Parts: sequence; C-alpha cells; structure tokens
Amino acid sequence: MAAADGFLTEQQRELLRSVSLSRDSAPDLPFSRSASDHHGKVSGGSGGGGSKIAGGSLVSPKHDRRSHSGKSLRPKKGGAGGKGTWGSLLDNGGNLRVDRNDPNYDSDEEPYKLVSTPVAQSLEDYKRKVMHIVEEYFTTDNVAETAAELRDLGCPNYHHYFVKKLISMSMDRHDREKEMSCVLLSALYADVIQPDQLAKGFARLVESVDDLCLDIPDAIDIVALFIARAVVDDILPPAFLLKTSQMLPEGSKGHEVIQKAEKSYLTAPLHAEIVERRWGGSTQSTVEEVKKKITALLNEYVESGDKAEACRCIRELNVPFFHHEVVKKALTLAMEKRNSEGLILSLLKEAAEEGLITSSQMSKGFARLSDAVEDLSLDILHAKEMLVTLILKASEQGWLSSASATTLSFHEDNGSSDADGVTVFKQKATAIVQEYFLSDDVGEVVRSLEDLAAEDLNYIFVKRLITLAMDRKNREKEMASVLLSSLYAELITAEDVAKAFVLLLESAEDTALDIPDAGNELALFLARTVVDDILAPLDLEEINEQLEPKSLGSETVYTTKALLGARHAGERILRCWGGGTGWAVEDTKDKIIKLLEEYEAGGDLGEACQCIRDIDMPFFHHEVVKKALVMAMEKQNERLLNLLQECSSEGLITTNQMTKGFTRVADSLDDLALDIPNARKKFAEYVEQAQKQGWLKTTSFTSLKSQLPDTNGFADDGN
Repeated sequence: MAAADGFLTEQQRELLRSVSLSRDSAPDLPFSRSASDHHGKVSGGSGGGGSKIAGGSLVSPKHDRRSHSGKSLRPKKGGAGGKGTWGSLLDNGGNLRVDRNDPNYDSDEEPYKLVSTPVAQSLEDYKRKVMHIVEEYFTTDNVAETAAELRDLGCPNYHHYFVKKLISMSMDRHDREKEMSCVLLSALYADVIQPDQLAKGFARLVESVDDLCLDIPDAIDIVALFIARAVVDDILPPAFLLKTSQMLPEGSKGHEVIQKAEKSYLTAPLHAEIVERRWGGSTQSTVEEVKKKITALLNEYVESGDKAEACRCIRELNVPFFHHEVVKKALTLAMEKRNSEGLILSLLKEAAEEGLITSSQMSKGFARLSDAVEDLSLDILHAKEMLVTLILKASEQGWLSSASATTLSFHEDNGSSDADGVTVFKQKATAIVQEYFLSDDVGEVVRSLEDLAAEDLNYIFVKRLITLAMDRKNREKEMASVLLSSLYAELITAEDVAKAFVLLLESAEDTALDIPDAGNELALFLARTVVDDILAPLDLEEINEQLEPKSLGSETVYTTKALLGARHAGERILRCWGGGTGWAVEDTKDKIIKLLEEYEAGGDLGEACQCIRDIDMPFFHHEVVKKALVMAMEKQNERLLNLLQECSSEGLITTNQMTKGFTRVADSLDDLALDIPNARKKFAEYVEQAQKQGWLKTTSFTSLKSQLPDTNGFADDGN
C-alpha cells in the first residue's frame, strides 16, 4: 500500500523531513564539519546507489560543489582561498620571474614601469612663452640662454611653432634680426629642435605666406631666402622644396616661394656665399662697424707699413662684397696724406695680386671715389688731379683694368661739366629704358637717343638697358634684346655693345649680390647678340681678354660659348625668353623664302604683307629685307622692291629693320658677287631707289660709298 501511496517509504520520508528541518534551521554560512559528516551519512545510507526522489536522483557526493578535503571551507583573510583553489583575481603569480632567454619570452609580459612626467601645458601657454623668448633673444642675442629657456619649456612637439614664430617675427624687422634668426635655428638644430619639427615649422610658414603678404609686401622673397639659407646651412634637406610644393594648392603664393627659393637663390652661381651674406653674414657686424674697422686697419698700416698684417685684417673682416669700401678709403687716405701714397698703392697692388680684392671691387672703389671727388675737392686741394694720377699709376701697374681706367679717365679729363653730363645721360637713359618697358615703342627710343646726341655714351645706354632688364621678367629681357637689334647699325655700333658687355662682366660679382642668377642672364644676353648678328663669335675672345682669369665674367663668356656651340643653338637662344611665335629660326627663314617666291611669281601684295605679319617676328624683319634684295638681284625682278616699299609705308617693317637688312646685304656683297656679277651695281640702284622713295634713310649708307662703284648713285647732290 505504501508503495501505492507514493514513491518513498516511511523511512525515507522521515529522513527527508529531518534533512529539511536541519537546512531551514542552519544560518546562511558555509557548512560546518558536522553538517558535512551528516551529509555523508545520508549519502552513505542511501544504499550507495542513490534513491529516486520525485522523479530524479539524489545529488551524488562526487557532483557536490563543496570541498571534500575535510577542511574548513572558510576563505583566508586575503580572500585568495586555500590549497587547491584558483587564488585571488589579482594574483600575478607571486615570485614568478620572466626569463628573457626563454624561447617563449614576450616583452609584453615584462612588468610595467611608471615614469613621472610633467603635465603638458596648453598650446596657448606655449605660444605666449615663445613670443617672450623670441623678443628677449632679439634684445640680448644670447643663443645659449635662448636654447636653455626653450629646453625648459618641455614641449618638443610644439617646437615647429617656435620655428614659424621666430621667422615670422623677424620678417618685419631689420636684417640684423633676420640673420640672428638663421644663426639661432642653426644652433638649435638637432640639439633642441628635432629635424622633423624644424621642417614642419618651415612647411607651416610656407602655408601662411598668403596671410603674411597682407602685412609684409615682400614676404615671398623673405621666406624664400629663409628657406634657401636653411638649405645652405644644412638644417633643411633640398628635398623639402619638392615635398612641400606637392602639398600646396595650385596657384598659391607658397608655390611662388618654393620656385623663387629654388631658381633665384639655390641654382645661381656662388649661391651659398650670396645667401649667407644677404643679411650681413656670420660677422653680425653693421656697416658702420665695418667702416670703422677699415679706417683703423688702414691707419695702423700707414704707421707700421706691415702689408701682410693689413691683408690679414682685410681678410678677417670677411666682407668680400664690401671691399670697394677698402679701396675708396685707402685712396682717400693717400690723397689726404701725400707721404702715404706709396704705401697705399703697394697695399692695393698686393691685395689685387693675391686675389683678396677682385677687379670688380677695385673698379667699383675707384668709381665711388670718382663720383665723390667734387665733395673731396672742398677739403683736399687738387683732389681731381690726384685721382687722375692714382688711376694712371694703378693702370700702369696692372691692378686696375684698362676699361675701367679709360672710363674713369674720360670722366676726369673732361672736367666737371662733362662728368655732370655723364650723370645726366645716365639718368635720362634710365628714364628712356623704363618708358620703353611700359610702351614697347622702339621708334620713341630712337627719337629720344637722337635728341640726346651723345654717341660717345651709347655704350652706357646699352649697359643700363641690360642691367635694368636683368632684374625684371622675361618680357622685358626679350624687349631689351629686340631693342638692341633695332638700334644696331643705326645708332649703336658693335664696339658700343662690346664695351658695354666688358663693363657688365667686370662687375658681374657685384651684380650677383643683387641678382643671384646674373651670370646666366648675362650669358644669354651675350649669346643673343651673337645670334642677332650684332657681335661676331670672335668678339667674345676680345671681350674675354679684357677680363680677369677665373672671374665670374670670364666664366660667363665660357658659358656663352657653350650655349652657342650646342645643337640648335640659334633656335634655343632666340626663344630663351619666349620671344616670337616659337618657330625655329630655320623654319622662319624657309617661310620667308616661300612667301617671297610666291609674291615674285605674281602673288598678291596684300597677301604677302599679311604673311609677313603672321610670322609675328618684328625683330627678325631684317631677314625679310635681306632675302628680298638678294632674290631681286638673282631673278632680276624689281617687283620685290614694291613689297618692301609697301611694308615700310604700312609700318610693318620699321626703318631700323630696313636699315639693318640693307646693311647685311652690303656686308655680304663680296660673296654675292661670285654668283651675281652685277651685285654691287644692282645693290647701288636699290639703295638709290629706296632713298628717293623715302623708305630708306639717306644717312644710313654714307659709310658704304667707298665700297661701291663711283656710278652707284651715291652722289653728294642731295642723296
């Protein structure tokens, strides 16, 4: 029956009730030892197999989660458990040691080492402190103290801002502060400021040029010079230019900065010296201080007579671009103290022979004294006569170039009125050139020079024209070459052009201080005069003979010869500044021949003029004149003269180009006579016809009378 009432027997029910009562009365603490023993007896009393309870089995002792070790289950005070337990959550293995020689060694298992660092300050605080440091440096010029203050800031990741702030603050100050900034950056490089931070600072500076230009008009040139100086000082890699240029947006002023730094400063001859001396150089001396040192060393030399010591002092000044001041003060001292003239001349000769003072600096010193001789005459009697004597002695001893001596003697021998006339001519020549660059009117230049009526000074005009063009854009350079070609044979001679280039090349070193690429510019101008048939290639040798060996002027002549000897030299030189249509010279000549042949065969006069106009090379129209005259001689067809007359009346071919074309034919008459027996007679008839019809000036060919027959029409009866 009992079995029918339930699954449990009475004994089992009694046991279950006793277990329930004991569980209800026990506190919520871990089981005590007696409870464990009782639980074991219950398990054991189940017959070992565990009886069924409500459709399930009793919990087997091996499945009980409580410890069966027989020890108390109370945890240790630290909460880590006892033997055989997992331990605490934060237990790191106790005395376990990481062996770096273990094949399974992992550096991440090394215990962390906390390092104390100062709390990083804000960028605003850093900026404020940096501005104070820069201001103080410009006042004290103490590099060591500035480096210590910057190091104490403890923010190396902000140093790029210091670089940018230092340069931007110096840009609106004098050259002294700019030079101090360069010196400081060079001193801090790699020691206090890391290379990547310095490059980042320059990059940020270039990016902000657009804003800087609003306050500093010449910001582009100044930043470009700072970059060039950093490259020269080896604190900025040359690759910085390309890398930065690629990161800048097209058309930004930052691109102009990179291009100017690369083309104007870093690719010019002697660029390192020029860049280093641009703001006063490493001497950090002002002009007045250098002048005082020059005066002191000259006075000491006059007293001691020690040339070696005087030369050493000049060398230690480390201002080769300012040696003309040494020459001027030395000559002035010789004029003031007549008994010191021999010592002074001996010192200058020694300095010139050693190469300590260049020929250009020597000439410039004499020229400066010549310009100031009027004022000297107020204090020194017979100052002009003394200067002439000094010039003659210097020229005879060979340490003053003959060209400079001739120019200086010209000024002095003709008195003050002529000297004033030269000064006035220079001023007017400058005004003429500047107006020409604005108007592009060759005819106006011709009229202005004719009004000046100073043929002996035309070489000064040529020199001034090229000098002003060199510091301008390619448009003005091309215009200067076109003007020279137009003026040649009518107003200026080849001798004038050659003399002008001698003076330009003698002063090339000084010009390079203001125009870093002066050597290349002069080489292109000189090569262009040869291509335009103004100078002959042999003239280059004569020019080079008047220059100091191994000087920048001599190197420029060598560069000119290399340019002329290159393949397609004529085409490249003619297009070096973007002149004309971009056609090759030979192609242009072929087009001229074809249009003349077409017109000679019965072509339309208006069409021929339009073809000449389409060539768009007005400075090359003398070639049209030459080939038209030669073709007229060969084909015995004077119809071509009608074309030249029409071009002249329309203003298509200028009088200068017409004269130059006739002159080129006159120069080649000997060669033409081999193929055209009556070439001289025909040419004389063409000249007479052109002069009568008014499209060739009568005075243009008076010098050719001796080359032509007596019956050539060049009679003195009005022609």
